[in-house]
Amino acid sequence: MRLQESGEMYLETIYVLSRTMSGVRAIDVGEHMGYSKPSVSRAMGLLRGGGYISVDDGGFITLTDAGREIGEKIYERHTLLSAFLVRLGVDEETAAEDACRLEHAISDASFEAIKRYAQGLENT
Repeated sequence: MRLQESGEMYLETIYVLSRTMSGVRAIDVGEHMGYSKPSVSRAMGLLRGGGYISVDDGGFITLTDAGREIGEKIYERHTLLSAFLVRLGVDEETAAEDACRLEHAISDASFEAIKRYAQGLENT
């Protein structure tokens, strides 16, 4: 199942929150993203149905292996693209906003090329 951009955003958010919180619930996701409870509830149902998350009886969300892979991938893209744009002279706020759009649209091949180039810049 190919996720849409919104699904990737949710998985990235769950991944980011799970790095700093002992347990992530739908309310945490909604607060972080600024989305309504019904929107988050619907998305969690779709992600659960797609096999990207599991939700226990206490409402705590866990990423499946597939969900974690996507969440990590999108987060890596966001952080690298954002830092790369800042290094090119873009202000941090604009870089973060642009990286958020780019992270979903860029191909794996193009991202890997940018990643190699950015890593080369760090080594100089």
